Amino acid sequence: MFRTTDIVLIAVMIGAAAVTYRIKQNAESELEHINRIRTQIRLEHDTINLLQADWSLLTQPKRLQKLVELYQPQLNLQPTTAEQIVTLDQLPMRPVEMPKPDPQAPGQVAENNPDKTVTGSLKK
Repeated sequence: MFRTTDIVLIAVMIGAAAVTYRIKQNAESELEHINRIRTQIRLEHDTINLLQADWSLLTQPKRLQKLVELYQPQLNLQPTTAEQIVTLDQLPMRPVEMPKPDPQAPGQVAENNPDKTVTGSLKK
């Protein structure tokens, strides 16, 4: 009949076959997932290409000129002159905002004090 080593080896062989089958199923599942992601990426690339073509069609200078002429009374657009284009050096400096004084801080002029002075004393 069967020896114990034969039974152990058969059990190990069945276990190895089960593990191999499970690994194969997981690999196929991951491959399907990768293929779905690749399909989505291709779809996104196609969408981007379509949108870029649409953008280039919409921003053609000839088309924009026709729209400007058509809607000139409503938009009241004027051509840009060379004087309107400046560099960063030609812009005026931004005004600096000074912080408002805190009336509670010592040494500051208090708003509600009638003589507008603040006095203090040292603790001994």
